[in-house]
Amino acid sequence: MTRFSLATCFLVVLCVSVLLGAGFTEAVMSKDKESEPKPIVIKSKTLEMDNTRKMVTFQGDVQAQRDDFTMACEEMRVYYEGDPQQEKSGDVGTKINKIVATGQVKVTRSEGGVATADKATYFEQEEKLVLTGSPVVRQGNDFVEGDRITLFLKEDRSIVEGSKDKKVRAVIFPGGKKR
Repeated sequence: MTRFSLATCFLVVLCVSVLLGAGFTEAVMSKDKESEPKPIVIKSKTLEMDNTRKMVTFQGDVQAQRDDFTMACEEMRVYYEGDPQQEKSGDVGTKINKIVATGQVKVTRSEGGVATADKATYFEQEEKLVLTGSPVVRQGNDFVEGDRITLFLKEDRSIVEGSKDKKVRAVIFPGGKKR
């Protein structure tokens, strides 16, 4: 664990503020000035900063919440690029590359739908979420499961892949009613 210094506190604030703009769900930030990015609050038992590896690790009962989604997991690693010291002076910005959540990952969208997996990897540039380790996506009673589920958030598209030993399985209740 690192000790908290002024630079470390700045990096924590910076990471959270950068996550504000991360299109972690399909709610993509609009260019309209009135629609500011929604704040995200991350809570965990511990937080470790590693400026050498450009990574922030949240561990223990991690809860990330924004008005349009919540994510729970045992560990969340946020990988970034850029130098937070230069960001402070206004020279260069810090940007999130990817976020990796592990250990009983559960993503719940406010508009409905739950995704669970052992691991979820979010790629900021592509706005892509990859679920592995017994992934399941549910909407009401309907669900789909496979070996790997990839959600392309800005395209509103997904790919469910099976493995050599396990086929993709979808259970869909006809009628369009949410149960």
